[in-house]
Formats: sequence, C-alpha cells, structure tokens
Amino acid sequence: MAAAKRKRGDGPGPKKKRAKKAPKEVAGKEPPSVANAGSGEEHQVPPPVSQGKWTNKERVLIFSSRGIDFRTRHLMKDLRTLMPHSKADTKMDRKDKLFVINEVCEIKNCNKCIFFEAKKKQDLYMWLSNAPQGPSAKFLVQNVHTLAELKMTGNCLRGSRPLLSFDSTFDQHPHYALLKELFIQIFSTPRYHPKSQPFVDHVFTFSIVDHRIWFRNYQIVEEDATLVEIGPRFVLNLIKIFQGSFGGQTLYENPHYQSPNMHRRAIRLATAAKFREKQQMKELQKVKIKEEKTLIPEDPTEAIFEMPAEEKPVEIQLVKPEPKPGLKKKKNKLYQRQRKLKKKLGRTGA
Repeated sequence: MAAAKRKRGDGPGPKKKRAKKAPKEVAGKEPPSVANAGSGEEHQVPPPVSQGKWTNKERVLIFSSRGIDFRTRHLMKDLRTLMPHSKADTKMDRKDKLFVINEVCEIKNCNKCIFFEAKKKQDLYMWLSNAPQGPSAKFLVQNVHTLAELKMTGNCLRGSRPLLSFDSTFDQHPHYALLKELFIQIFSTPRYHPKSQPFVDHVFTFSIVDHRIWFRNYQIVEEDATLVEIGPRFVLNLIKIFQGSFGGQTLYENPHYQSPNMHRRAIRLATAAKFREKQQMKELQKVKIKEEKTLIPEDPTEAIFEMPAEEKPVEIQLVKPEPKPGLKKKKNKLYQRQRKLKKKLGRTGA
C-alpha cells in the first residue's frame, strides 16, 4: 500500500521559529546614530598599532645534512626560535649534490638558506646563500654553545625583532662588506611579519677577532640599557665566497684558513716530534755510557816528593801463638763476684 500523504497542519510537525521583535523605542529619545550625528563631538575607534604592510617577504630555510651531532641540532632549533621568518625541512642525504638545495628553497618558497653540512661526524660547516641567484659563503663553525648549554640570565620575547650590530672592520674590506649585507638580509626579521612581535629587545652582534666572525646574542635591559647575554654563541671561520648559490666562480678565498684535517695533522706531528726527541736523548745517553774513558798521560814529575818506605825484615814464626782470653769467661767471672757480694750483704743484714 502506498503511504498516505500527510496534509499540511495535520499531526505533530517541526516547531515554527518566531520572528525577532524590534527593540522598543522610548518616547522622547532618539536613536544613538541620530544623536551622534546631531552632536559636534563624535566617538571614534582608535586606529591599530601598526598600519603598515608586510612588504619585505624574506623567508629563510634552515636545515642540515645527515650525520650531525646533538649540539648542531640544538643550534638549529635555537636559530629557528630566534628567527620567526624561518622555515624547517627534513635532513638532506649526503649523496645529493648541493645544487639540489636551490630546488628545495623554491618548493618551500624561500629566498635565503642556512645549511649545516656535517663531515666525519666531527666537523661542521655552514652555508649562507641567496637562492637561487647567489652569492653564497661557506664557513667552518667552531666553539658552538647552545641556549640549553649556556643557561644565561638574559631573556627576550619570542618573535621580537633584533638589532644587528657589526664590527667596524666590516666596512674596511670588500669581502666583509658583502658578508655584512648577506647577514642583514638573513638574520634581520622583516617588519610587520605575521609571526613577529613589534618589539626590539635584543641585539645580534657580529665582531671580527683573529680573522674569524664571532656571533653573540644580548638582551637590552630597559632600565639602564645594559646588555645581558642570552645565547647561542658560535664562531664562523670563513673559507670561500662563491658567485652563485652553493657553487660557481670563487670571489674570495681566505688565506688564513686552515682545514680541520691539517690542524689535526699538525697536532699529531707535534706529539710525534716530542716522542722522537725523547728517544734520541735516551740513545745519546746509552752511547756516552759505552764510550771508553780517556786516559790522562802520566806526569814524570809526579813521584819527585814521594819518600820510599823502610823495608821491614820478614819474620817467620815457628811457635804457635798463645790463644787470647775469651770474653765469655770474663763475663762469667764478673757475675760470680756479684753473686758472692749479694750473699755476704744478705747474711750481714740478717
């Protein structure tokens, strides 16, 4: 049987929604829009704090190759927290060539890159590159100390924009001027970045000592504008500057750079030289002992003042010598006398 159609209004159905009533207007009062229009003073909403637009859309890709140690991993994490405009990616395989990083930056929509390359599980290299046109610089990273390791008293707001402080020597040489511009574009947080905070409460300092670039991060204390170190800290030893991104023509090569392999080899040679010197000294001592002593020639005037001794006649004893009195008998005699004296004294006392 076909189901009978239910007529409208018959049986229980969904409840009808009631229309909202307009608010009752009190007699003698005008609506607020009319009242504000008639009055001379208008209430305005204050404008937002920052009315600017995010124009400098620099994005930095921070990742590494396989084989890094725990300290390098913590350093990467610290840099990502300090740079809100950074992005992360998975570790790159060692077999892949460095030109692949340009494609990874294009996929991640990044135009700057910080790449950590580990070799022999003990040497760490850092690449700073402007992808994909270039230039790029390769550094040897030394004396790495992370935030968790230092435990400094300084602190700053997460996502705040830093000030960049550079040594005066960056303006004296052209290769340092190029590195300065590269550091500014990579480490400076863009203005009005969505993940950044509109505060400036810490400083990144880049100073040059002993032909190396020393990185430090300090907090700016508001009360007296003193600096308190936050961390991390590391030292960059420049190797080469290339025209392209991760390769190309060499623009500058550091003459003061010594590779870690050469440094370790020099240490081994120094220790071997010390050991060799000790062995040579021992051999010289053995040779000196074996050498015959040089005899001094006899002096003819040496026996002038020597007087010959008188020769005694040789006597042959035919009779046996008398035996010497023994010491034990003498001792026994002394003890006998003492005993006799004691007996006499005892009798007289009685």
